[in-house]
Amino acid sequence: MADGRNGLATGLFIGFLAGGIAGAVAALLYAPKSGKELRSDIKRTAGDLAEDASEYVKTARSRTVELMNEGKTRSDRLVSDAKEKAEHILGNAEKVLTDIRERAGGESGRVKSAFRAGVDAYKTEKDRTRSST
Repeated sequence: MADGRNGLATGLFIGFLAGGIAGAVAALLYAPKSGKELRSDIKRTAGDLAEDASEYVKTARSRTVELMNEGKTRSDRLVSDAKEKAEHILGNAEKVLTDIRERAGGESGRVKSAFRAGVDAYKTEKDRTRSST
């Protein structure tokens, strides 16, 4: 998008400059003046156009610097926001993972206890069956 605006601005500047030069030359050539006066007018007009072009370049440079600074500020803000969101998501993920581990740990302990109770019951029943035979 910035490239489109830059190309448009450059095109407008070139058109402005070419039109200004053509108009100035046409006005000077059709003016009823002596050769010396005409050359002096052409020189002055060329100086004015060069001054205008110089001013345009200064303005364009200033605006470019402003746009670059604005872009850097925006990108820094986006990076900062992304980091904050990533940290928030990681914090939530760690919380969920801790909850899962706690639940799994509790279930694991219950399963182990039930398994041991089953093994103990089996051994008890096995011993009782042996002693009754």
